[in-house]
Amino acid sequence: MKKALSLLIAGCMALSMAACGGSGASTATSTGGASSGSAPASTASEASTGEKTKVVVGYMPNYGSLAEVVSAQNNGYFEEQGLEVELMEFADGPTIIAAMESGSVQVGYIGSGAHKLAIQGQAKIFCMAHVGNADAVVTDASKGIETIEDLKGKTVGYSSGTSSEQILKYALEAHGMTMDDIKAQEMDASALVTAMLSGSLDACAAWSPMTFTIQEQLGDNYKVLADNMMFSDQSAAVSSWIVTPKYAEENADTILAFTKALMKAKDFRADEANYEQIAQWVADQTKTDYETCYQQRGDAEWQTSAELIESINDGSMEKMYKVQQDDFLKNGQIEAEVPVSDYVMFDNMLAAAE
Repeated sequence: MKKALSLLIAGCMALSMAACGGSGASTATSTGGASSGSAPASTASEASTGEKTKVVVGYMPNYGSLAEVVSAQNNGYFEEQGLEVELMEFADGPTIIAAMESGSVQVGYIGSGAHKLAIQGQAKIFCMAHVGNADAVVTDASKGIETIEDLKGKTVGYSSGTSSEQILKYALEAHGMTMDDIKAQEMDASALVTAMLSGSLDACAAWSPMTFTIQEQLGDNYKVLADNMMFSDQSAAVSSWIVTPKYAEENADTILAFTKALMKAKDFRADEANYEQIAQWVADQTKTDYETCYQQRGDAEWQTSAELIESINDGSMEKMYKVQQDDFLKNGQIEAEVPVSDYVMFDNMLAAAE
């Protein structure tokens, strides 16, 4: 995995140098005991008075989204920073951002696809989460589909604005195709598995644990047509922690405190000796079985806090976000280039590591 991340960073840097030369509503559930309403505009400095700052965190029900926050919560890292954290579940990143804009969520986790909304000014990235490889285009081989080309004219399900949609588009483009060459069926992420297993879809763009569920049911007929690592030379599947621009402006201390807790959680998460415990915490939070959660431990590169800071200092983190943005621009998902520093709070991450 570390080798894969090194290759991705090297690819991003090479692309950067070359450039210089030339959906729907989801059901939310929450835990943690805090009110589901908007948290008061207080700061974590109140910890010195014994009063904790409440923060509602939007997450998706998978290991990658939860590994850091459950580590921080169960090890007391948030409490050390004067934070009382409530976790609230959503189906995807765009829905989390919508909840943040409504004021019901203060902090959110997003996968790669939703980053275009941050680039467009709807969110600020205050900490990078990880570089993932959990997305895939999968099919039922019994339908006679062996390659991406076989999807022509077939019904393919996807969830708009997600990183798995990006992988689907990369895969089609790599084979001289576009979304117009397939019967693209946009649907809520929560409906993808049911539609795939019922046979109403010929293939789908999904991510774990959905892909694990599909694999378990299809058995030997489960086939992966494309995944993140196939396109690591042209796209960085970066996931991030975000807040709204307004919350960033008004709650700098709280964001810094939250990031400090995440930094400790990153070190805990990166230690292989902790994978089993983290998987159990994720299973408890999502009310899914342990084995499904444990299978997801390889869905991303789990950087330590020191490795994250090194990636800021050597410029590789900024280059990954730039490559990600360039891809959105190329595919017409954003209209104009934006300086990465406009929406990624590098200074906050550096301050949290001090």
